[in-house]
Amino acid sequence: MSFQTWLLVGIITGTVGTAWFVYGKKQQRLDALLTGIVLCIYPYFIHSLILMIMIGVVLAALPFFIRVDF
Repeated sequence: MSFQTWLLVGIITGTVGTAWFVYGKKQQRLDALLTGIVLCIYPYFIHSLILMIMIGVVLAALPFFIRVDF
């Protein structure tokens, strides 16, 4: 895949991660807060684009199914 694809997926992942982080901080939800942190960090360690997209989708949907408050 091209560099532009990697960059676009990284930007989208970081944006969703930042949104989950801010939401988790304001609503005092630990699951959303940790999901946001992981979404911002994990693309640095995954070298497969398909795997990166699949993990990102699962992580972004995780707070809808698991709720943990502070």
